[in-house]
Formats: sequence, structure tokens, C-alpha cells
Amino acid sequence: MARRSTSSSTGRPTGTGPSGPRNRTPQPVRLRRRTFGDVVKAFLAFVVLLVLVVGVPGALAVTVGWPLPRSAPSMDWLSQPIDVQTFLNALTVVVWLAWAQFTACVLVEVKAAVSGVGLPGRVPGAGPSQLLARQLVAALLLVGATAASFTPGLSQLGHSLEGNQKGTVATAQATPGILAQQQEQAKSTAAALAEQAGHAAAQTEQGGSTAAHGATKYYRIQPPEGRHHDSLWEIAQRHLGDGRRYKEIYELNKDRVQPDGSRLSEASLIRPGWIMEMPGDAHGGELVENPDAHVSAEVRQQIGDYAQTGDHAQHQQDQHQQQEQGGGQHAGGDGATAQITVPSQRQSGGTGAPAAHETSAHSSSFGLPEALLGAPLLAAGLLAALGRRRRQALWQSALGAVGGRRGMEPPIPAGDAQDVQDALLVGADPEGVRQLDRSLRGLAAALTAESRSLPVVYAAWLSHGDLHLQLAQPAGKPPAPWQLGQDQTFWTLSRADAERYEDTDAAAPYPGLVSLGTMDDSRLLLNLEAVPGIVSLSGREADRAAVFASVAAELATNGWSDRMTITLVGFGADLTPLAPNRLRHLDDVEALFETMEAETRQRRGALGAADHHSVLTGRTGPAQHTRWAPNLVLLASQPSAEDAVRLAELAADAARLGIGYLVGSERDDLPGAAWAMEITPDGRLLAPLLGLELQAQLLPAVQQRAVVELFVEADPERDPDGPTTTPPFLVDISEQGRPAVYARLVGPYEIIGLDTPEGDRSPLLHEALALLLLHREGVHPRVLSSALWPRGVTEDVRDALLERLRGWLGTDPDGSPRLRADAAGRLTLAKSVVSDLDVLRSLYYEATQGKGVESRAVRGRLLTDALVLVRGPLLADRAEGRYRWLTHEIIDAQLPLLVADIGLALSAFHLEKDRAEKAIEALGAALRTAPADERLWNELLRATHATGDPDRLRALAADLIARSGARGLPPRTEALLDELLPTWRDGAAATG
Repeated sequence: MARRSTSSSTGRPTGTGPSGPRNRTPQPVRLRRRTFGDVVKAFLAFVVLLVLVVGVPGALAVTVGWPLPRSAPSMDWLSQPIDVQTFLNALTVVVWLAWAQFTACVLVEVKAAVSGVGLPGRVPGAGPSQLLARQLVAALLLVGATAASFTPGLSQLGHSLEGNQKGTVATAQATPGILAQQQEQAKSTAAALAEQAGHAAAQTEQGGSTAAHGATKYYRIQPPEGRHHDSLWEIAQRHLGDGRRYKEIYELNKDRVQPDGSRLSEASLIRPGWIMEMPGDAHGGELVENPDAHVSAEVRQQIGDYAQTGDHAQHQQDQHQQQEQGGGQHAGGDGATAQITVPSQRQSGGTGAPAAHETSAHSSSFGLPEALLGAPLLAAGLLAALGRRRRQALWQSALGAVGGRRGMEPPIPAGDAQDVQDALLVGADPEGVRQLDRSLRGLAAALTAESRSLPVVYAAWLSHGDLHLQLAQPAGKPPAPWQLGQDQTFWTLSRADAERYEDTDAAAPYPGLVSLGTMDDSRLLLNLEAVPGIVSLSGREADRAAVFASVAAELATNGWSDRMTITLVGFGADLTPLAPNRLRHLDDVEALFETMEAETRQRRGALGAADHHSVLTGRTGPAQHTRWAPNLVLLASQPSAEDAVRLAELAADAARLGIGYLVGSERDDLPGAAWAMEITPDGRLLAPLLGLELQAQLLPAVQQRAVVELFVEADPERDPDGPTTTPPFLVDISEQGRPAVYARLVGPYEIIGLDTPEGDRSPLLHEALALLLLHREGVHPRVLSSALWPRGVTEDVRDALLERLRGWLGTDPDGSPRLRADAAGRLTLAKSVVSDLDVLRSLYYEATQGKGVESRAVRGRLLTDALVLVRGPLLADRAEGRYRWLTHEIIDAQLPLLVADIGLALSAFHLEKDRAEKAIEALGAALRTAPADERLWNELLRATHATGDPDRLRALAADLIARSGARGLPPRTEALLDELLPTWRDGAAATG
């Protein structure tokens, strides 16, 4: 579970309380005593508020009276001269409006200050007025017990309160003025937290803390009674006295492993038998205390095991780490610092990219690797790149030798590779990647339209579907629909606004953004390109390797970059198949210095020649597509002391050149490190001096090898001729092989042999069956649920659908169900459930590699039958918004190639007997499904030439030229026309 550490700016621990279960009830921060000056300020603020809120309207009423006309004015009133009274009345109306606005500001500020909940709402158009009202209200309430947290102008403790605005800091670059203010804030916060921790420790020594004695209270979720189910709201109502406190119970137990092995991920989804740790003030007879509870041995053991999860088991370790990490700060080359802050959480009504709730990326859930389940952007990039690679292999095979893999399935992965492919399908968030890419490019286009340069962005946060960019320094008002965030250094785009963005041809503005992990349900993307120096990563070598592999894989395949170079030094040679055009491998540090010193000089010269201060100024305007692609260097091994100094000098000016450095280190004192991070064995990414703690995004060695295996198997260059593969599922095409259930997928979707399901679940059942029919090798239940419900679904809903699907499909005559699970738990269909796509593949296979090889008549009949099955594109009548999982498939490339292969084979069959018209008919039928296949058009030219009709051939050539448009004819087609119709160029020139 991603947690936030509470530390001072110096990184020293804030308390030394005892380990063991902690009471999570918020502790009040002690405030300084009121002084005489505070009383004077409060009195003066009261006087000013009294004058402005009460005195101004009273004076206006007495001196001016009612300023508006008492009856509807006529048109003659507009032509009358403006006298002194008219001017005074108009001025009075303006003053009344200003008073009403200021009074509204006072009411809003008083409400927020007294309730202590959230930030004050914004009164439209009342910036200065609301600021004045805030200062006056804060000064008035300064004499109260909680006034120190109302306004930054009076206290620096506001950003550390529990609520929506959560502050975390990281080193970077800022102006000296901001640095001084941040240091003062850090000192104030550290003093308050230290006093709070000391107070808590004193209470513990006096026996005031029940948690110190192990008296933590627990509650077991009760089974349902009739139609009544237990809920966190009712538990909070019974045992805390307020149902609204259910969030406290949720936060105490979120993502902790329950006795049945599952986890609490949503407050509304709890199960009987689960254990809930309760806040310290919980009461009621249903609660039990550990270890003194008089309960059964089984329950006592479950509670004991549960108590070892969550924050309790890590409390003592966290304190030890904080004490060890409380040394000096690491800064960039100039020693400056800046803040990276978690943006204020704003509920947008949508769901963001899935967060990694798992406690360890090395564990597995339901047989799938959690490292990829919790990395939606990485999974989406890998899945898209793998799809492109497989399509490339299909197209290359189609243009190769006869036979081969044309139209057939790519190799079906097995073992770890199959698990990883399933995890990619479940974890991927392609819509999130698309929105991120469109939002960033849209921002670049808007800034270009306003003749503004791109601001320096240190980090991006994805939170509940909203995108927050954290700038290095204020850059003015962002272009609409972007808005300023919690301060001048945040530009925010809501999910609703992001969904309205369309594709633009603007260059990718921030290609160096890469996911590091999650924190408080927010995903952090660090802009490696913008870091003023080196980002260092310490920790065990294996853990560092998992982080470096994740970073390299996401940078190589992400969807929000155009061109870039990722330089892998001393590791990652096996990763290059992921993106050979992006990934570059160097053997050692010496090769790195030789390469990067030359590139650094070249980039400095190019920037000077272009009169640009940094690469960001070259990514907007006319030159945006021509240069300024980043080079991100990943050095996983610890450099020597001499090399580290040399590397720091090389990286000192890297940020403005578009070069980023991520360097592995055995310690956290690497020279020139602007940001120092550590990866722990349990998968947490820490920047302890910065208060930053993430659940790291990792790609462990096992999953890394499996991912690479998927790409290697799909490489079209691996076996240029392609193996002669058999379809994954062959159908008995004889009369005896008539299926019990027959689904027609090629064209409009139809099912023969089953009754149409009643109710609204029919489309869902049809979609689930289509997915299973397209994957005869089996579908993991989680892959099925993520395909049908991309935004997520509970297991009970998924299981209920599977039961309905199983009941709908029925059983075979021998009593075996037609929907079953294999040894690995993947869902498969019985051989009696068949689709027309299965039949199409089987007919083509039998015609070209089976019975049709020995009998020409059988081959012709099989090919003709196959072409008759083609009624249009796959699932031609599918409803809009459904079957989105097809974007992950390559069936859209396979089916046209298979149909084209059938049409070509049948055309060759007819041309052998000089039946040109029959060949043309077969090619025309195939072209209706595969109109872009160059091979079909070339064969159509040959068949038309075989008719002996030159006018018909010229008409076909003219049609081809018109279809090609500005692109022109492909070279092979031009060469064929030169052979069959030498005068075609004269006709093309005349037409042009």
C-alpha cells in the first residue's frame, strides 16, 4: 500500500514512539500561546469587519437611500442629462455590489474556518476581496484554539493538515526567494510535529496509550441476515457513533490481506469473515481486542496474522530508516531546491488509471504478475507495441513466399509469457494513455497559438482521471481548458475536459515523462528530461534492476512520445527487442562518456545556432517536428568515484539540452544528484529527505524475460520464411462434424443452436462468447472481466456472468459443460461450439496443406466454400461502445490477410484452367473484405490481362491510379503494369 511518511524537511524522524499497533485517531497539533499582540490584531480585525459589513450598508442607507428608480424608466429617461444625483446613485449601486461580494467572501471564509473541513470556496471575481476577508477572519480567529491552520499568511502548518491538500517535497531548482520561504515553512512544520510527537511519547510513558499495551480493537464482518448486508457505514454508526467515520475504518484496512487472501480496495465492497481494525475510540460488545480476546483459537490466529499487516508491521522499520536517513541534504549542482507536491485531490466523478494496490510487486494474484497489473501505462505501451510487432510480422509474411504464416495466428505464448500477456491485457489502460497524449499535445498546440514557450515541467500526477502538471516555476495562466491548480506552479486538466481533446499534429512536449509509482491513489510521472542534474537510485541490485527495467520499457513503448533515444549502459541488452529504434545499448561507462560528451557539444551548438535557450523552446512553433528529441541515459551500476564526478559535470547542463540521467548507486550520496531515491526490498520507492514514499512501479526479472520473449517470438526478422503453422483449432468440416452451437462472426453476429437470452444481459453474454471463440487456447477469468468491464468489476458479478454463460451454452450429450476451465484456470469452449472463423481457417488449411494438396477438385471446392463464408468485416453490426477489447487484438489484420490468401489461391486455381472470369470473380469477392491488399490488385491485373481485352485492362489501370491518389502506385504494381500494359504511363499523364 502506498503510504506517506511524515517527516521534517531535513528528513529526521518526527517521533520516537514505541513500535506496535498505533491509534490512528488524529492528534491535535499544539499551538503557541496567545499574546497581547494577537488580541490587538483580533480586536482591530473585528472593528474593520464591523465597519465593512455593517457600517457600509448603514451609511449608504442613511446618506443616500434607495439608489434605483422606484418605477420602470421610459425611453425618455435615457435622453435626460446626467446630474449629480444620478452619478451618486450609480456610484452607490457599485458600492452596494462590492459590499455584497465582500460580505459573501466573509461568510464563505467564516464557514470554512469554523467547520475546519476543506478549503474555502471561491467567490466568483472576488480575488482581492476574498483575500482581505480571509486575512481579517483569520486574524479575528487567531485567539481561538485552531486558528493557526486557517491561512498561509498566518501559519505554515496548513499544508500538513489531514485533508485533501497533501504536501510532499523533493529537491529540484527554484528561485532563492521561494527557497527561503520553503525553508521557513519546513522549520515551522518540523517544530510543530516534533512537539506533537513528544506529547504523544509522554502520554505513552504515562500509560495513556492503549495501543502500547496491544489493546487494538478489531471487528469481524458479519454474514448477511436475509437481504441485509453489513457495511462500513453501519459499523461506524454502531461502534463510532457516526456513520460518516467509515472512511477512518477504510483507511486503517485498505489493501491489507484478509483471511480469504483478498484485499479491501473499495469502501463499499466488504465480505463476511473479513477483519477490520477499528479506531482507538471504538466501542461496543461486538468488538474484540488482541491478544486478550476470549475468542476461538482460529479467530485469534486470524486476528494475530492480520495485525502483522499494514502499517503496524512496518512502523518500527520506518522509524529505523528515518533515523538512518536523517543526514544531510542532496542538491543539484547549484544546491538549489524546489518542491514536488502531491496535488490536492479533487473528486471528478471518473476513475483514473488503475492504481497498484498490491504490497509487493514480486507477488502474484490469481496466477498473474501483479507488477504489470498495477502498471496501467506501462502495460498499455507494451501491449500496443506488441500488437504493432505482430501486425508487422503478418504483413511481412503476407508479402513473402507462398504458404508460410500468412493469415495464421502468431505463436501462442505459454508459461510465464502467457501469464504476462494476460497481465498486460488486464492491467493496460489505453484510454488513459490516449488522454494523456492528447492533453499534452493539446497544451503544446494552444501555447504555440499564443506564441508562448512550453514551461519546464518536473512531474505529472494522474489522480482520479485528472492530470496535474507541476512546473519548475510559475508560468502565468495556462491556456483553456487548463486551469491553475492549488498554487501558481500547478496546471490542472480535469478528466471531463481531457475527454474533449481531439488528435493534433503538435509534437510531443514532454516525452521524458515516466511512471515511478503511486502515492495516495495518485500516479507520479517524473520528467527525467527536466531534472537539473542526476536522479540517483540506491537499494539492492535486483530491486534497482526492476526499477530500471520498468523505466526503460515504458520509455521505449509509451504513447505520449514521438522520437527519443534511451541509452542503456551496462545492462538491458536483452531489452532492445522492445523498441530497436529507441533503445541503444552501451557496454560500459567509458563508452557512455565518449558518446554523451560528443552529443552534449552537438546539442549546445544546435541550440545556439537556433537561438533557443532550451529544447522546450524548439518544441513549439515551426521547428517542432524537426529536432529536440530527448536522450535519456540509464546507468544501473555504481560508477567509480572518478566517473561519478565526471558524470556530474556532464549532467550539470543536461536539463536544457534534453538529456536526462538516471544512475544506480549503492549509497545515497552520489555527486551531482538532484533527486536521491531508494528502492526497498518490499517495493517502496523512497525519497526520505523529501517526504516522498511511493509504491514503486517495477518490472522484475521473471516478468522482464517473459515480456522480451513475447516480442522476440513476434519479430518478423526472426524467421523470414515463417513456420508453417496449424490453426489453433481445427474443425471437422465433414457432415459428421456438424457443431451443436455455431456462431457467425465474419459479418453480422449470429448464433445458431441457442435461444436468445432474455433481458439486458444478452449483449454481455454474446460479447463474452465472441471473446472465447476468438481465443480457443483459453481466456483467463480476469482477462474476460477486464474486457467486458474496462473500468473494473467485482468478482461476484464476474462469477455470476460466467454461471449464466455456462447455463446458456448448456452441456454436450455426454453431460460435460460446453464452458469449462483448463488446468491453469483459463476458460475454454468445448469442440462442439464453433464459429465461422474456425471453419474458414480449417477450410483454407485443408485446401492448402491437407486433402486439397493431393486433389485439385477438393482444393477448388474447399476454397470456394471458404470464400462463401465471408460476409463482411468481423462483427460488422457490433454496438458502439462494446467490444473495445478488439483494439488489443490483431484479428483486424489477420482476417483480411486470410481472405486475401483464399482469394489468391482460388484465382490461381481458376487461371490454371484459363478461367479468367472465374478468377476475377473470386478476386472481387476477396477485395470486398481486403480492399487495401496490393497482392489482390496485382493478381486482378493478371487475370484481366488473361481475358485478352486491352480496354478492360486500361480501365482497371485507370481505376487503380485514381484509388492511389497523391501517394501513387506501389512500386510492384508499377512494374507489373509496365509488363502488362506498357502504355499505361501515357494514360496516367493525360489523366493527371
